[in-house]
Amino acid sequence: MAPLNYKQLHHFWSVARAGGIARASERTGLAPQTLSGQIATLEASMGVTLFRRQGRSLALTETGQMVLAYAEEIFRVGSELEEALRNRSSGRAIPFRVGVSDVVPKAIASLVLAPTMKLSEPVRIICHEDKLERLLGELAIHKLDLVLADRPLPSNMDVRGASQKLFESPVSFFAAPIMGERLGEDFPACLNRLPLLLPGSDAALRQPLLRWLKAERLSPRIVGEFDDSALMKSFGEAGIGIFPSPTLIAEQVCTQYKVTEIGIAQGVSEAVYAITVERRMAHPALMAISDAGNFIE
Repeated sequence: MAPLNYKQLHHFWSVARAGGIARASERTGLAPQTLSGQIATLEASMGVTLFRRQGRSLALTETGQMVLAYAEEIFRVGSELEEALRNRSSGRAIPFRVGVSDVVPKAIASLVLAPTMKLSEPVRIICHEDKLERLLGELAIHKLDLVLADRPLPSNMDVRGASQKLFESPVSFFAAPIMGERLGEDFPACLNRLPLLLPGSDAALRQPLLRWLKAERLSPRIVGEFDDSALMKSFGEAGIGIFPSPTLIAEQVCTQYKVTEIGIAQGVSEAVYAITVERRMAHPALMAISDAGNFIE
């Protein structure tokens, strides 16, 4: 097979996106004969058929659909390269698109991302919070540079990427002052007297916490389950129940939510992982995180 001709691939991409040669001709200003000739040459050089006739129009073959998927990624990357070069030459901030799983504590996310704000080149952080599966889908098509999650990249997901544990922290329980009279000093036995807020079923921390409660022979009254860690803490601040959070950020949690740390769940820990794809490691923001010791490939 001859080396891939990217000009011909771009013509194929234009026709496929436009839905036909005539419409692509109108959009690109190229003659229909030029477009059809370039696609025919590409098909011959690759030894495949990319389009088939469907009435008066063209439809992608199965191979054509596969080639289009690769072409979409190739030209998306090219567009991003052009944008990055324009930003550097003009001094504009370089976009750094980060997906944060909704179960990751926001204080941890901000600590991880802090080194990116000290770069000599200005960086504009664009954060999206969502379920991990949807964020990994965005990462797979290169709409995100990094995903922060409470677990590594699941092995059953068709996403080519790398996971790196950024930190692992013990887990503490926190309570609002309104619960002070019910706390006592007999942690963890006092949990049986207190309403409890737990992470939702998607959180990696949930099952270790439940196992710890069982091992300690504790049966607290679970009054709420939350996919969003910040919302869980807000309910805790209101005195609805006690809640768990990484001991590493205990001081920030106590200050922000006006709560008190009442004890550590011995043997239970929460981790945060950085998930990325190999192509994105050249991003200056990822390199800054790596240099700070938070992200090591």
